[in-house]
Amino acid sequence: MARAELHRALRARGYRLTPQRQLVLDAVRRLEHATPDVIAQEVRRTAPGVNITTVYRTLELLEQLALVRHTHLDHGAPTYHPAEDEHVHVVCRNCAEVGEAPVELVHDVVRRLALERGFAVDVGHLTIFGTCARCQQT
Repeated sequence: MARAELHRALRARGYRLTPQRQLVLDAVRRLEHATPDVIAQEVRRTAPGVNITTVYRTLELLEQLALVRHTHLDHGAPTYHPAEDEHVHVVCRNCAEVGEAPVELVHDVVRRLALERGFAVDVGHLTIFGTCARCQQT
C-alpha cells in the first residue's frame, strides 16, 4: 500500500498518518516476518526515539486496518507480516526456519472443515510445524 492509500485508510477511521506509523508499516514490509521487538529495532535505525509501546500500538492499529496480520510461529511473541500476502506458514522444529506455502495447499482441509463442521479457518493465521527438507537430510 502506497503512502497515499495508508493515509486514506487511517483518515477513514479518524486517525492521522504519523511518521511512526509509516515507519512501522515499512519495517513490516521489509522484514516480512518479524516480532514487535525486531520491528522496533528496524524502526529505531531511522527514528531512535520510537519505543516498543508505540510499535505494539501501531501494529494493533495496522492490523485493525487490515494492513498487517500476525501469527504465532513459536511460543514467543507474535510475528507480523503484510496482510496482502496471504500464505500458510511452515516452521521447521529443528532449525526454526520459517517458510511460506500457498493457501491452495490447504484448500481441501479448509473446505472439509467448513462443510463437515461449519468451521471457518483463518488461513493467514495457520502455521504448520514439521521438519524441513534440509534437516531431514542430516
